[in-house]
Amino acid sequence: MAEAEVQQSSALQTAKDLFSGAAGGVAQVLIGQPFDIVKVRLQTSSTYPSALSAAASIYKHEGPLAFYKGTLTPLLGIGACVSIQFGAFHAARRWLEQRREAKGQTKQLGYGEYYIAGAFAGIANTVLSSPIEHVRIRLQTQPHGEKRLYNGPWDCVRKLVAQGGVGNGLYRGTAVTLLREAQAYGVWFLVFEYLMNADAARNGVDRKDIASYKVALYGGLAGEALWLASYPFDVIKSRMQTDGFGQGKQFVNMRDCFRQTWREAGWKGFWKGIGPTLARAMPVSAGTFAVVEMTMRAIN
Repeated sequence: MAEAEVQQSSALQTAKDLFSGAAGGVAQVLIGQPFDIVKVRLQTSSTYPSALSAAASIYKHEGPLAFYKGTLTPLLGIGACVSIQFGAFHAARRWLEQRREAKGQTKQLGYGEYYIAGAFAGIANTVLSSPIEHVRIRLQTQPHGEKRLYNGPWDCVRKLVAQGGVGNGLYRGTAVTLLREAQAYGVWFLVFEYLMNADAARNGVDRKDIASYKVALYGGLAGEALWLASYPFDVIKSRMQTDGFGQGKQFVNMRDCFRQTWREAGWKGFWKGIGPTLARAMPVSAGTFAVVEMTMRAIN
C-alpha cells in the first residue's frame, strides 16, 4: 500500500475512534452524573455519614434535578474527553504494533504495552479533563439557593480565571489530575483488553464476535479496576479543586493536600466516597465500552 494510502487509512480509523469515543462519552455522563455528585459531596465534606445519607439530603433539600447539577459542562466536555481517550489509545496502540513489527516481533501487544497506551490516552485527556472536572466540581459543591456562587459553567470559568488566573485558577489540581489519568486509564484499557483477548482465545472467536453483554460486563469490570487503582489521586484532586482562593486557601500544593488528608483521617481519608464511586463505575464503564464497541462495529 502506498504511503499516502496508509496515512489516509490511519486518519480515517482515527476519525472513527474519535466518533465512537464521543458516543461513549455521552452515555457515560448520562448514566454516571447522579453517582458522581454524591461521590464529590462525600469527598469534600464531612456533613454526610454515608452515600445514602448524602443522596437523601440532596434529594430533600435540592430536589431530584440537583443530581444533574453541572451536567452541561461534562455533557459537552466528557464526550470530547472520552473521544480523546479512545482516539489516543488506539493511535498509541497502532504505533506500538508498528514498532513491534519493525523489530520482527509479533503484532500482538503485551499487557505492559496496553498499559502504556492507556496511560498515554489519560495524559492526552488531561488538557480537557482538568478544567472540565474543576468546573463540574465547583458547580456540584456550591451552596444551594440564594448563596450559590456561580450562575452556570461559563460564569464559573470566568470567576475561576479572575480569582487565580488560568494556571492557578481554572487549571488548579492539574498535576494530580495528570497522575490520576495516567494510572486510571492505563489500568482501564489494560483490564478491558485482557478480558476481551482472554474471551476470544478461550472461545476461539474474533473479538468482533464477542457478545454485547460480555463487552458490557468486561467494560464494567475495567471500570471497577480503574477506580481501585487511582482513587486516592481523585480524592486529592477533588479537595484541591474545591479549595478556596487567597486567604481562604487551605492547601499550598498537591503534596500539602496529601499531607493534610493523612493528618486528618489517615488512610481512610484517601478512600472517602469509594462506595458510590464503585457503584457508579460498573454501569458507567459498561455503557461506555458497550456503546464504543457497538459503534465501531457499525461503522467499520
